[in-house]
Amino acid sequence: MENFILKRLWLDRDKKARQDWEWLMDQANLGKTEQVDYTIAIYHTSGEPAATGSLDRNILKCLVVCKKYQSENLLTHLVMALLDELRERSYTNSFVYTKPKNIVFFKSLGYRVVAETENLAFLEQGIPSFSDYLKLLKEHFVEGTSNSAIVMNANPFTLGHQYLVETAASQSSHLYVFVVSEDRSFFHTNDRMEMVKRGVSHLPNVTVLPTRDYMVSSVTFPSYFLKEKADLEVAKVQATLDATLFLENIVPTLQLTKRYVGQEPLSPVTSVYNDALRAAFGSDLELVIIDRLSAGDEVVSATRVRAAIQDKNVDELKLLVPATTYHYLEEKHFIG
Repeated sequence: MENFILKRLWLDRDKKARQDWEWLMDQANLGKTEQVDYTIAIYHTSGEPAATGSLDRNILKCLVVCKKYQSENLLTHLVMALLDELRERSYTNSFVYTKPKNIVFFKSLGYRVVAETENLAFLEQGIPSFSDYLKLLKEHFVEGTSNSAIVMNANPFTLGHQYLVETAASQSSHLYVFVVSEDRSFFHTNDRMEMVKRGVSHLPNVTVLPTRDYMVSSVTFPSYFLKEKADLEVAKVQATLDATLFLENIVPTLQLTKRYVGQEPLSPVTSVYNDALRAAFGSDLELVIIDRLSAGDEVVSATRVRAAIQDKNVDELKLLVPATTYHYLEEKHFIG
């Protein structure tokens, strides 16, 4: 890499490094609010920033090469340096979220396409892989004429969630409830998974499964976790990728005929997601929207539950969660 120098950038400590990174991001019309934990840049020996790339755990992000230097093979050097860092961190797999025009390049480095839309591509390499995840789903497949699915964060599992599951289960041969695996919520993944399992244990035709990295994750739909801070146009593009992956892979694996969602009057990002699901599914998969359950004058929401926990409002809490969730919160000392 003659005439170029590779450097690590400390975006939160070095003002000049931050300015250089933002300048490169602007060259590619990329947002500057992406969550990253490791960033590198390639500089020309003249001092001009030429390229940058970042990691968010094992996700390659924010890969930019300035147009002036796109004949210099800098993207390869960026990716190889980031993969070296992942090996140092003992990761055995990695993901990249990029424009479709870059698919050929990443395939040459051993990446496999998981999902692709007009605007985005999601690729991976290493193990565990998407094939391993689909194998897990096949192991839990139950034959049925009207299998359906719900994807929920359940942060925590409320009476609203339970109502949605019970409604879907009553209309399905078998219902798969996917609990978001991403650990970026008030309640940890294991807690949320356990509360869901306890809350649906009375329903014999329901199976609870993890989403891993393949539904509503930092890879497929990072805007979901930004909530009110999310750019809704960006969220729409990401949600479409998430919906496409679900339609093209999860649906045939579990022979799904419907996906259920709750009506979303509170979260703009979740509303955008529901709209993206409807558009992506078209006539191929029925999207069933269930009215939200209310308690008092407001809909039951996980936000209300978390506020009740923080306010130690036991009476409010008992109005919003099933007994299984309440007992779990007591057991784990979330409430006194």
